[in-house]
Amino acid sequence: MNSKNILTIILLACSLTSVAQSEQEKIKALEEQRQIDKQRKVTMKLDSAIRLSEEGHYTEADAKFKIVLSTIRSVPSDLAYHFGKNSYHISKYKQSVDWLNKYIQLKGTTGQYSEEAVEWLAKAETELLKEQEREARQASEVPSKDYTLDCGPAGKVMCTVCRGSTVVVKKNYFGDIYSTCGYCHKLGYLTCDEYNQLLKGTLKPEH
Repeated sequence: MNSKNILTIILLACSLTSVAQSEQEKIKALEEQRQIDKQRKVTMKLDSAIRLSEEGHYTEADAKFKIVLSTIRSVPSDLAYHFGKNSYHISKYKQSVDWLNKYIQLKGTTGQYSEEAVEWLAKAETELLKEQEREARQASEVPSKDYTLDCGPAGKVMCTVCRGSTVVVKKNYFGDIYSTCGYCHKLGYLTCDEYNQLLKGTLKPEH
């Protein structure tokens, strides 16, 4: 192989290497641009969610925050604060406590929203405690619908839907609307079995 052919091969190899490097650089640049575009869209959605929250549209803001959370891997501290604060306004106190705590853990006392986060956290914890106390009381209650009641020797009870009148009265903008009670068979009373079904929510109306 003469020197001319060797030179040609070397130049071709260099050219191919250069093309490969150029393609890799293009791919890298495209990926970087894709990440930038993705981050910009996330930022726009987050800004939109924050704006909705500040305007008092808390439910809509909650939905937007969740969309943002579903599209990112690393949660910015500002999102933790705003999501936690917004959660308080829709009575999701456990969620509020969780995210506000995350913000405080991330930023300590030096964050932009640290002081506000502590205040909202205290409010959320107070409401969460009240909620847990209510749930505890309800859990200890004994509802009558869980039991079959004895209706006595008569074996029947006045219909609690129409109060024995066989007629149900409903009000609307035009006045009273009268309709036949669909539970007591136009008798004004229920059998004991029907009454217990009604209490349990399993008695179906005739019409």
